[in-house]
Amino acid sequence: MKTNPLVLRRLAIAATALVLVGAMAFVMLRTGPLAPIKITVTQAHEGSLSPAIFGIGTVEARRSWLVGPTVAGRVLNVKVDVGDVVKAGQLLAEMDPVDFAQRLAALDASLARAGSAQTAAQAQWADAKARAALAGNTAQRNQNLAQQNFISQGALEASAQTLASAEAAAQAAQANVAGAGQDLTRLKAEREALAQQRDNVRLFAPADAVVTTRDAEAGSTVVAGQPVLRLIDPNSLWVKLRVDQGRSAGLATGLQGQIVLRSQPQTALPGQVARIELLADSVTEERIAQVAFTRSPVGVSVGEMAEVSLQLPATAPTLLLPNASIQRQNGHTGVWRLNGDKPEFAPVELGVHSLDGQVQVLKGLEKNDRVVVYSEKALKTDSRVKVVDTLAPAGAKP
Repeated sequence: MKTNPLVLRRLAIAATALVLVGAMAFVMLRTGPLAPIKITVTQAHEGSLSPAIFGIGTVEARRSWLVGPTVAGRVLNVKVDVGDVVKAGQLLAEMDPVDFAQRLAALDASLARAGSAQTAAQAQWADAKARAALAGNTAQRNQNLAQQNFISQGALEASAQTLASAEAAAQAAQANVAGAGQDLTRLKAEREALAQQRDNVRLFAPADAVVTTRDAEAGSTVVAGQPVLRLIDPNSLWVKLRVDQGRSAGLATGLQGQIVLRSQPQTALPGQVARIELLADSVTEERIAQVAFTRSPVGVSVGEMAEVSLQLPATAPTLLLPNASIQRQNGHTGVWRLNGDKPEFAPVELGVHSLDGQVQVLKGLEKNDRVVVYSEKALKTDSRVKVVDTLAPAGAKP
């Protein structure tokens, strides 16, 4: 029986079409949009965490001073420069005293005059007291003579009037002495105030410190309170730490930690939380704490950035998962758990996190549950998945 060539051609075309359709279906099911989503999984295991609080801060000085005049004036000279170590009481700068010397000389002259006026008032008081005593004796004698009718009544009254005048003069002289003393006290106080103002134009170091900035030079005019120099105590350095409020549970004074300066990334310096600020930053949602160095660092700069890790007590044994496995679906926090070969979303209750990427699972999982860590695409309940060891990076050849 002879086969029709047309039939053979049609059969060949049909076979080729079937092969192509099968190849396309295979490709779509293996590598195309219908292919299973590649995932990596892990098992929930029991263990303890060593949680820590991490934050970034800047190096600051706990004790610092702004040294400047209390009155406006012109800078006469500045005797120290940035980086100089100064001692308490050391002269740092001077302001132009202008007319302080002349004003002090004028007050000295006023004080001398007030002293002379006080001496004169005291002499006048002594003279008035002597006159009053003499008038009193005379009045007493005239009283005795009048009783014996040796003098007239008019003479007796005249002696009484003389006594009254002498006593009034003595009182006036006494008041002049008190007034002269008050004038002298006032002038002394004015001179002390002026002398103190003169001393204020000389700027001294309030404590042992290091000069950090020099804000004015000789000849510059500054107002009252404007700093000429800024000083810090190099032994009072600490880090002003900013911590995310959501990860600040357990933050307390006395907590031990490590400080890594940007200039010394290979060195971890020990530190301790010295103070927690009562006011948090509502804009950045951060809490602020001050972490003091256990030992004064060498070569650190004020204002330098630092990374701080504060160690918290170890937790009791609980289920642990990688932090990367935690997802959010419809406002709920949970993980994709494998039920056989199908993923299902399981809401969980989480505890503390560790800096190595582990997180506590308090509720929602059982030990050895298989949980998705990474997936090629977003998962759904009916997604087809394929468990692999690692996910190939985008663009990599299989």
